[in-house]
Amino acid sequence: MSLVEVSRESEGVVRLTLARPDALNALNRALTAELEDAVERVAAMEDVRVLVLFGRGRAFCAGNDIVEMATLAADDAEALATRQARLMARFSRIPQVTLAAIDGHALGGGFMLAIAQDLRIASDRARFALPEVTLGFNPAYGIARALDVLGGGVARDLLLTGRTVRGTDALRIGLVNRVVASPTLEASALTWAEEIATSPRAGLAATKAIVADIRAGLKGREPEAYGASLRTSPEARARIQAFVARKRGS
Repeated sequence: MSLVEVSRESEGVVRLTLARPDALNALNRALTAELEDAVERVAAMEDVRVLVLFGRGRAFCAGNDIVEMATLAADDAEALATRQARLMARFSRIPQVTLAAIDGHALGGGFMLAIAQDLRIASDRARFALPEVTLGFNPAYGIARALDVLGGGVARDLLLTGRTVRGTDALRIGLVNRVVASPTLEASALTWAEEIATSPRAGLAATKAIVADIRAGLKGREPEAYGASLRTSPEARARIQAFVARKRGS
């Protein structure tokens, strides 16, 4: 059976589901490889505007697989962490908006997988933590992104204490964008994705690329992207004309 399931939902929305519930969707080499492949498959879907990432079972993702870690030589562990860091960075460069739907635990690598997405919605039973420091090592990837998403003070708190944050507190500190009751998480996430997917793909992709460039220390090139959209996007031109027509008719 596949460890990462890809399914189309409503128009413009695709779902990725981590399907290793017996191990709380922990990231081992096999799951990492399937997630790499799934992300590239979605990136190539020209009619998809939003990707929603779920975890099956009691956890979103419990982090890197500790059982597998215990069997890896140091060089192999470093190589796997390098692959996983590239995977997390890849989410920021695909044209689709990405949304993590988090229920249960998002720990360590699962925490980093959640913040690698553009947006996050969590259930009220979600739990977030970076427990690596309590086990004697550092997070293998994602620290810069944690500092970016959370700000220096909050990120340092979580990185250096390993403490657990509940869903409602995650909303307060900006770790997630929305919190909903656990039974409504799936429907709420898909509804939000559908709302985002009503916007033209070109504008979503261009805005996301600018954000990724700025975060990487590059020039965002907003004016150039804006001009390109108006030159090359029939959908953008049509929506502008429709907006003007509505204004004139009001």
